[in-house]
Amino acid sequence: MTFYKNSGPRSYLTSTMTDRSDCYYCRDNLQGKKYVKKDEKLVCTKCFDKLCANTCAECKRPIGADAKELHHKNRHWHEECFRCVKCYKSLAGEPFSARDDGKIMCGKCGSREDGNRCQGCYKVVMPGNQNVEYKNKIWHEECFTCAECKQPIRTQSFLAKGEEIFCAPCHDKKFAKKCFHCKQAITSGGISYQDQPWHSECFACKTCKKPLGGTRFTSHENDVYCVDCYKTDVAKKCHGCKNPITGFGHGTNVVNYEGYSWHEYCFNCKKCSLSLANKRFVINGDHIYCPDCAKKL
Repeated sequence: MTFYKNSGPRSYLTSTMTDRSDCYYCRDNLQGKKYVKKDEKLVCTKCFDKLCANTCAECKRPIGADAKELHHKNRHWHEECFRCVKCYKSLAGEPFSARDDGKIMCGKCGSREDGNRCQGCYKVVMPGNQNVEYKNKIWHEECFTCAECKQPIRTQSFLAKGEEIFCAPCHDKKFAKKCFHCKQAITSGGISYQDQPWHSECFACKTCKKPLGGTRFTSHENDVYCVDCYKTDVAKKCHGCKNPITGFGHGTNVVNYEGYSWHEYCFNCKKCSLSLANKRFVINGDHIYCPDCAKKL
């Protein structure tokens, strides 16, 4: 609320009196002297200052008969003491606001005190200023900044992490999962393979670069391959049929011996075609034989 000053009592110089007039307290003759009329009583200035003067709410000294006095709600001030508690501007003749704690402020400081405070700088957000409101809190537009890069968010999209605000690029850089292949942040979608995240476009065959999401693939030494490229470029060749040993489809078991590999279904006696998987065998040249056939060579 806005209030205005009120003038207090004034001292007077007596005019020529036909009847004797004395100070109510000390009984001195007031003829030709200054006095104050207090509650219909005439009081010399000396007694007024000593016995009747109000105490200044600011400096705590008496407000003498010769001083200009301002008062509001049973509180009194010297004119020069009646000033804003924040900026110390004189409020004599100026509008002011009185706080619940008794402090007085000019209109500008009162508006600041009552206004919403910025969560960034803790200063008041004055009406009409550009501001940002989020979760019932308010910031100056320039104070609503990313916790990482410290730049104002303004019209950019942002994300919150706990009590902190991040612009989208900084949030992705700091918190998003990193692709196992390119090490860059995965902002949307992605593929998980062996508990590792991948961009969909990064999860591709090492040889032909074909995306492998939703298709059959295999891995070799931390790289992934489509079936065709794995067969052509990576898979070992069966020593029997000379075709790739892929582990796909029929005959996934493999027999290895002295640097050679066979499909399990190709590991047969060259002469009688007996399967030699998990059995004794004899190698002669590039071929394998069962013990009986080997004796007949």
